[in-house]
Amino acid sequence: MNPQFPYRSVPWFRQAGALLLMASFLGVALAQTTNSPAATNPDRPRREPMRPRPDVKYQHGPDSVRKEGVPRGTVKDYEWRDSKVFPGTIRHYSIYVPAQYDAGRPAALMVFQDGHTYLKEDGDFRVPIVFDNLIAAREMPVTIGVFIDPGFKRTVFPPQRGWQPEPENRSFEYDTPDKAYSDFLINEILPEVRKLHTITDNPEGHAIGGISSGGICAWTVAWERPDQFRKVISHVGSFTNIRGGNKIPDLIRAGEAKPIRIFVQDGANDNRSRRPGWDWVIGNLNLVAALEEKDYDYKYVFGEGSHNGNHGGTILPDSLRWLWRDYPK
Repeated sequence: MNPQFPYRSVPWFRQAGALLLMASFLGVALAQTTNSPAATNPDRPRREPMRPRPDVKYQHGPDSVRKEGVPRGTVKDYEWRDSKVFPGTIRHYSIYVPAQYDAGRPAALMVFQDGHTYLKEDGDFRVPIVFDNLIAAREMPVTIGVFIDPGFKRTVFPPQRGWQPEPENRSFEYDTPDKAYSDFLINEILPEVRKLHTITDNPEGHAIGGISSGGICAWTVAWERPDQFRKVISHVGSFTNIRGGNKIPDLIRAGEAKPIRIFVQDGANDNRSRRPGWDWVIGNLNLVAALEEKDYDYKYVFGEGSHNGNHGGTILPDSLRWLWRDYPK
């Protein structure tokens, strides 16, 4: 399943925005209803504690598999042990360089949080494969990819890079809606990348993405530093009250619109909760409603998936085409 979607300028988005706003108002109305005397009636029929979660599996398309004759980029792994922003942490990061890279021509840049999960060629996202295919087809620019893991608060890395054990500093770095992570990225990691590769200074050529807490982190970087990043991809983003991220829609509404383009993916079976501020589906709907109200350049794709990378990974090629659609190839 690989849905096609229109561009932001198509009137369908206005209809979608209206529906989202209606959904937001409906959510408020329902919340008020559940506080009414009728809602506490013990004889009232009640729904199940949580909705059923069907096992939905999206299939990858041809742009997420290796193609004969397509030049392959390279990936090299690095370590960062000297963070001033997050002292006492160590982390892995990797750099992807496309085969078409020419040091004499500044490349675009795309950064991924939880870098290990975006790197896996047999995983959900398969970014090196997708980049190779889209760059060769001139459907996205020649792009340096940077894949950064969260920080471990220890002196020795676990035996394997991945989710287990989860890096101890992940939530603090990703879920906190402030400028700390953008300072870390821009002042610590990217200077190391620029020592090795020529990257454009144009913020329109800088994108950032992530899954779950990495998704809200990606948005926060662009929000705090639109002079550096203006393109965002969020997969099942945690726009919830882990560390105050549920307030981001209010910040968007309260301020002037910033020059940010964002692709938002979520699923009907993402994390649900009746605790205010802790429902991922509502959190993403509230984000999109605020983006619509402030007339941001956004794309919202809502599927049937759970809190994982399956749906976002299968539509990643189309997401990148949309994100880079007007950038020179």
